[in-house]
Parts: sequence; C-alpha cells; structure tokens
Amino acid sequence: MTEMELYQSWRKNAVDDPDLQSELSAIENDAEAIQDRFYRDLAFGTGGLRGVIGAGTNRMNIYTVRKATQGLANYVKEAFSEPSVAISYDSRIKSTDFAKAAAEVLAANGVKVHIYTELKPTPMLSFAVRALHCSAGIMVTASHNPAKYNGYKAYGDDGCQLNPQAAAKVLELASKTDIFDGVKKISLEQGLRSGMIEYISDELVDQYLDRVFALRVSKAPVQPSHLKVVYTPLNGTGNKLVRRILGRIGIEDIEIVRP
Repeated sequence: MTEMELYQSWRKNAVDDPDLQSELSAIENDAEAIQDRFYRDLAFGTGGLRGVIGAGTNRMNIYTVRKATQGLANYVKEAFSEPSVAISYDSRIKSTDFAKAAAEVLAANGVKVHIYTELKPTPMLSFAVRALHCSAGIMVTASHNPAKYNGYKAYGDDGCQLNPQAAAKVLELASKTDIFDGVKKISLEQGLRSGMIEYISDELVDQYLDRVFALRVSKAPVQPSHLKVVYTPLNGTGNKLVRRILGRIGIEDIEIVRP
C-alpha cells in the first residue's frame, strides 16, 4: 500500500481511539505529515517498540501495540506449553491504554496475563516475570525519551529484555499480521471474568520490597532516623515504593519534589 492508501485505511478502521481519528482528520491535506506517519512500520528490535505517540504505522498507538503483541503471543505459544506474560507500565501518556491493549490481545490468544493494578517501575516487571514463572514480560515505557514518546519493551522468561534471536522471531511473526484484521482481542472485562487476565497481588509487591530491604548494607535493627530526605520521583513511577523502603529503614521525614 502507498502512504495515502494506508492513511485512508486508518481513517476507516482506526476507530477505537478517538484521539487517532482527530489527528488523522487534522492532517487530511498535509502530504508530508501523512508520509511521516505511514512511510514505514515502527521498528521492533531487542528493545521492543519505541516512538512518538500518534496515528499511523510509524507511531506508538494501540494498533501498533496490538500488532506487536500478536507477534509476541504467537511466539510464546510456539515456545511454551502453558504460556503466560506479565505486564507493567509507567506514567507516560497512553501507558495504561497500551498495557490494557496488550493484555486484551494476549488473553484472546489463550495466553495468561498477569498485570499490575497501577504503574510500577521496570525492575518490578522483571521481578514479576521471575516470581510468577512467566514466559515473557511487557514493560510500557520509553525510558529517557521526551514526553511525546512511549515504548513497549519485551522481556524473556529470565526477566531480561528479549535476546536478538527471540526479538527477531517476534518481529517475523508480527510482520505477518494485518494490523486491523489479523489481531485477536477481547475486552479487559472478558479477560478478567474468564481468568485469562489476573491482577498482580499486593503480596507480590511486598515480596519485592522484602528482597530490596534484604539488600541493605547494615543488618542491625532499624532505628528511627532523624534524616530529612528530599526525593524526586520524576513522573511518579517509583514514588510509593521508594517511600515505603525509606520508611522501612527508619526515614519518615521525606520531602517530595513534584515534577
């Protein structure tokens, strides 16, 4: 398809996110903007997907996320007899939507999903993969990139980012998938009712904090501290967890710097 044909297809089919339709309407007479959004597919590498949020095959949106996830679902179903995937996400724009979209595709493909109830930092995704014995993991984040970006990092069953061979296989399978007609999906509610989607419990969060606390240098009993700590969680992903760990080592006087 040409860029204009792809654009017209998205005008017709990309109706699940009103923001995308608004963007597509706004660029109707802008050939350069259309070309930039549709001249290629967003690349899937060892780090997964990363790009500017918006409409088109060269943007981060629920459709490019769904297509990548269909590839990941096909991969784990080939590689594991009882596949499961853990999902975490940060506070970037659309992160919750992308995490939900991934969960809906995995569940529709018969892949068990374990997803956090709220934003969590990347190490907690790796921890969940290992603790829950998952086949893979997805972290929705764009790390250090500017605010207009978001990303989708795929992890292996070891809790580390997919190795090049596995990433290449996911890319191969995803590239065979039609972005609108080739993706299976159900609603999040259907997945929860069926048991294919399950929220990660607070108990696992406590286990993670226990492991972090065990790494402290001094093993002496914790005493109340008179230290005052200034902490910036940037955009919030580590806010609750860092304050809980500081509390465990006796630091209660914490000044939070708002972004």
